[in-house]
Amino acid sequence: MPRLLASALSLRRDPRLLKLPPYLSLLCIVVGVVWLFLLPLDDYSRRTYISENALLPGQVHTYFGGSDQNVFRAYKHETDELAGKGNIEVNDKLESIAKGLGLKVGRQNFTYSSAGNTHSGQNIYAILQAPRGDATEAIVLVAAWKNVKGELNRSGVPLVLTLARYFKRWSLWSKDIIFLFTPDSIAGPQAWVDAYHDAHDSSRVASLPLKSGALQGAIALDYTRETRFQSVHIVYDGVNGQLPNLDLINSVNHVAGGQMGMGVAIQEMWKHSNSYHDRLQTMLRGMLKQGLGLAGGPHSSFIPYHVDAVTLQPFGDGWQDEMAIGRVIEGTFRSLNNLLEHLHQSFFFYLLMQKERFVSIGTYLPSAMLVAANFTIMAIALWVKSGQPEVQEVITEKTKTAEEAEKIALPNPHVAVERDLFLPLVLVAVCQFAGVVPLYLFNHLPESALIPAFVLFSLLSAILPFLLSNLLHTSTTSTTTQQYHLIRSFSLLLLGMFLSSLATLNFSLAFLVGVFSAPLTFVRPCPNSPILKWLSIVVLYVLSPTTVVFVASVLPGLDEKVGYGLGEVLRQAAFAWDVTGTYTPVVVWCVWWPAWIVGVVSVLGRPGGGDKVKEA
Repeated sequence: MPRLLASALSLRRDPRLLKLPPYLSLLCIVVGVVWLFLLPLDDYSRRTYISENALLPGQVHTYFGGSDQNVFRAYKHETDELAGKGNIEVNDKLESIAKGLGLKVGRQNFTYSSAGNTHSGQNIYAILQAPRGDATEAIVLVAAWKNVKGELNRSGVPLVLTLARYFKRWSLWSKDIIFLFTPDSIAGPQAWVDAYHDAHDSSRVASLPLKSGALQGAIALDYTRETRFQSVHIVYDGVNGQLPNLDLINSVNHVAGGQMGMGVAIQEMWKHSNSYHDRLQTMLRGMLKQGLGLAGGPHSSFIPYHVDAVTLQPFGDGWQDEMAIGRVIEGTFRSLNNLLEHLHQSFFFYLLMQKERFVSIGTYLPSAMLVAANFTIMAIALWVKSGQPEVQEVITEKTKTAEEAEKIALPNPHVAVERDLFLPLVLVAVCQFAGVVPLYLFNHLPESALIPAFVLFSLLSAILPFLLSNLLHTSTTSTTTQQYHLIRSFSLLLLGMFLSSLATLNFSLAFLVGVFSAPLTFVRPCPNSPILKWLSIVVLYVLSPTTVVFVASVLPGLDEKVGYGLGEVLRQAAFAWDVTGTYTPVVVWCVWWPAWIVGVVSVLGRPGGGDKVKEA
């Protein structure tokens, strides 16, 4: 036993162990990426299923149709006349219709300011009190006047009015039903949900005059087309990558695909062959949207309040009409009406790769954790290495001959180096707090100044590492190799800690930032190798946050022929920050950008001087 302990102790002090961390970090990155690409296979994913037995989707006969088609046409004729008119005039008409149905009606004003623009409007909603309930629970049916693309919801609004008239005739409801009409698909629903839960800013958002019980679920209808459709698209992405309970998506899929016989699509995959390629593309599309953290529709505002919600979008040319999508909503509402408690048995963290195929958090989380772990491994290795002297520093007056110097070609485990922590801590802390500057600027400047500010910041960001490097080199006490080790160690430790914590909240964002930041693990000062030095700098600048943001803004979207443009991307980011509370800018400017600055400074480093050596 003592011999075994002595062997373990000698192995711990073996300096050759410090050569392993870079390879371990590389292995973590490779395994993490490969792990992600294995998920679409049948062996790693599984079929969806209903966990909440009380839902019973598709088990009831839906009656919406027949004479309701004439009612829909009448409402559509009235709403078509409102096209191009103001928000107040539209709400006056909707209020008269809702009151004519015997519903209680309330209005709410809101005003948001973002990027120098004012987003104001008025929401209107009507409450159908449950004949068999006590107003302790409610379900919401949302129809925005305009969808996220700014298109008029020409068939969605009259269809919701028709469903309100239809639901009023039934006495089976045990939960109140709230019919919500908003002027847009982002600001209006956000203002209403915030006020419903008393979490609103009273200076910008008015309180609600009427309320019901706890919200159990919400369905939003985005129906802009006026012709028959073939399938229904389920939009489920929430703010900051949050997702609704998987049972809600499965219920809508079961009612629409199983009971109604219509096609169902997700992530804008209009044609899905269930092949590996289509599964992978669907999963990556979902990860990209979750990573951006933007609201995908009116439903997104409900999810942060643990209200499961989705948006339904009819698409394609087929034989399904308005009554078909109405029956889908009726069947889904009948299922939600059966709930005795909040949806909780199924998954809240998942990746869908087909309408009936998913992977849960326990299967996909290791890929992001492995990518994040590589930074922590290298940080620990650099910390240990900073406590060991370099070869040239161990040669003292006692070891003057070449023969004696060769004996200590490897660092002496019995010689410890006192770590100089002040400069590394100050540099890393300054870089971290400097991230507040772009975070503030891009969320408070007017829209006209966003592009010039981004160009100016990109130039300053490119120059800043060179300035910091020259400052470190021309300082009174030259920066040592040990201090560069500590600078990288502290920066990578923070990056690994942030990403591993973020992976449990927004897996997609943590994975994407981790992959783009992977080169930071391997960069180091290269004063004696100009080629390696400038190659490292080129790689880091190509993968810098500013470069990635710019390239992402000019690349075509998922179903777009041209990119959104840098100005539009910055405007949407500011709007998401001010209205929906998206924290993606915090991760980009306060986590990723500081680590990138420290990485470039390390590459440009010119270590000099010596460390303080003391006998262990």
